Amino acid sequence: MSTPVPAPRAYRRLSVEERRSQLLSASLRLFAHRAPDDVSLDDVAEAAGVSRPLVYRYFPGGKPQLYESALRSSAEVLERCFTEPRSGPPTERLARVLDRYLVFVDENDTGFSALLRGGSVVETSRTNAIVDGVRRAAAEQILVHLGAQQPGPRLRMVVRTWIAAVEAASLIWLDEGKQPAPDELRDWLVDHLIALLTASAATDGETATAVRSLVALERPEGPVHRLVARVLPLLSDVSPAPTE
Repeated sequence: MSTPVPAPRAYRRLSVEERRSQLLSASLRLFAHRAPDDVSLDDVAEAAGVSRPLVYRYFPGGKPQLYESALRSSAEVLERCFTEPRSGPPTERLARVLDRYLVFVDENDTGFSALLRGGSVVETSRTNAIVDGVRRAAAEQILVHLGAQQPGPRLRMVVRTWIAAVEAASLIWLDEGKQPAPDELRDWLVDHLIALLTASAATDGETATAVRSLVALERPEGPVHRLVARVLPLLSDVSPAPTE
């Protein structure tokens, strides 16, 4: 009795877009946890289960083009992290934004560090523009939630400063083994923005208006009131400056 010969496995031919998406997905998985300089086209081909020439066929610019495409894809995901409906207390919206952002950082740890620290051989003016575009989009979203229709230079600087601080804190968080816990880091970053806004409000009318609007929407048990309750005792012995 002869052994039946298994039928040949049927393979579906991928469309151009499907193949490109497959290669991009493979490269994103690699770039997430390895620095760009440590990822080769052979690595991408192996991860996708294709040949190196096929990678070149879809990305004739080689690794720089592939990295830029992967970066644009990640940037779109990261920008969506900062998109939040304008409902509820602003600090609660901000907390949800930061939760999504920290999940992205956690899931793309090595790639995120390499991206923000720069110095890669595949870094170009275009990749730098992509990263800066994410920063600007994040800042614009924060300004929207502060109710700033046409923000002036001081308020815009406060928000851009906070975005830079969030990036720096994220890198330190990765260096420190992702400690403290993400929810603790999130709460600290919310407090940080409140503190920056409050300090600027003392000398800038527009920021003061934004802070008053923010406080009016906050819950009594929310981050703003908790921060005030913790800070006021520290300042109880500070004498006010004499007025002229």
